[in-house]
Amino acid sequence: MADEPDVIEILRDLIRFDTTNPPGNEKPAADYLARLLAKDGISSELVEPAPGRASVIARLKGGSEPPLLLSAHLDVVAAAGKWERPPFSGDLHRGYVWGRGAVDMKHMAAMSAAVLVGLKRSGAPLRRDVIFAGVADEEAGGAFGAGWIVENRPDLLKAGYCMTEVGGMATPMPKGIVVPVQVAERGFLWFRLKAKGPGGHGSTPRSASAVATLAAAVDRLSSKPLRYHLTPSARAFIKTVAAANGPAASAVLVGLLSSKTAPLALKMLPAERQNVFRAMLYDTAVVTVLSAGSKVNVVPEEAVAEVDGRYLPGVSPDPGVSREEFLSQIRSVVGPSVEILPFTEGPPTEMPGTGPLMDSIVRVLGRRLPGAKVTPYLMPGMTDAKHYAKLGMTVYGFAPVSLKPDEPFAALYHAPDERISVEGMRTGYSWLKEVVEDFCLEKA
Repeated sequence: MADEPDVIEILRDLIRFDTTNPPGNEKPAADYLARLLAKDGISSELVEPAPGRASVIARLKGGSEPPLLLSAHLDVVAAAGKWERPPFSGDLHRGYVWGRGAVDMKHMAAMSAAVLVGLKRSGAPLRRDVIFAGVADEEAGGAFGAGWIVENRPDLLKAGYCMTEVGGMATPMPKGIVVPVQVAERGFLWFRLKAKGPGGHGSTPRSASAVATLAAAVDRLSSKPLRYHLTPSARAFIKTVAAANGPAASAVLVGLLSSKTAPLALKMLPAERQNVFRAMLYDTAVVTVLSAGSKVNVVPEEAVAEVDGRYLPGVSPDPGVSREEFLSQIRSVVGPSVEILPFTEGPPTEMPGTGPLMDSIVRVLGRRLPGAKVTPYLMPGMTDAKHYAKLGMTVYGFAPVSLKPDEPFAALYHAPDERISVEGMRTGYSWLKEVVEDFCLEKA
């Protein structure tokens, strides 16, 4: 349509801003989006809690029903590795837009801004406010982005519902199309393991050295599986994917639904799928940093490991219970000789898999993809949903893209050659726009 914003060109422009976090420097991208919206008379506010760490927030006023927030983060991870196209070029190549952020998640920023512009141009009456937030710092936890805004300027984000990452990827499978919608994510607890022991000369071995004690703890933590817990969202997702596959794959997937059969079922999955499903079903603790000593012939008195801990929503509705259960597991594995020192954390979230926004998603995709199965999904990682949940929002991961069979998408998160299909994104934008219209426009 002639009156539609060019969502592909917006994405290409956004990719050209190097917002690698650290340091972030999201302000040029936020300024760009503010100017883009202003061309259609949409005012916005820039929030900048630290120099260069800016988020942009805009609101279209509507009726009295609880507002809808469309959120996307503007920062990206480092563009490491060898790339076929320059990572901040936004090149169009072989039917894809290439660059860091194409998948994670400047495509949602482009689509969301375009949805606001389209609603404004249409002049159609809204029964609820529609808000767009292009936020900083998600890749480092959100302290300068959504987390800061929730704590300091919650008025800007006041909403009943939110759509952000990760979900909406229409994925062809042998027996139909599956569309996951994120309704839950694991909590994260980043902590240090600290071991102490006698120091001395490297020529004299010490069995109780700090390094030996820490190494033994790290070995146990890296080899011993933590708690298996089948959440409602993981159960629904696995059942839907199993039904969309052939008999052999379906039988393996069904095996994931029991703690007794899950270890064997995981081993039978393709290698690239094992880690994803393991993270959906188990608490995990991955050692990522080791440090000890400063000289080869000196035994250090202290050794430290940094660990990325992730834990599933628990049986109790209180996230604090899940946190303490997780820490108890860690203590039992590493033993009493190692100190556990948490330094950054966020609780798990699990949203209801039914409700008016989910109804709109199912209704629109039912029209656009007859027979497709929309399913709740548990995200192994973390998103800004953790922050928005504090304001009482129902938060779904829905940043839709249409995928072809075996098209890479999830594998491109944080990877070289990140790219998104032009056709798939245009289709996804049309779905997002239609869901927002279904949910937000006044009924005739």
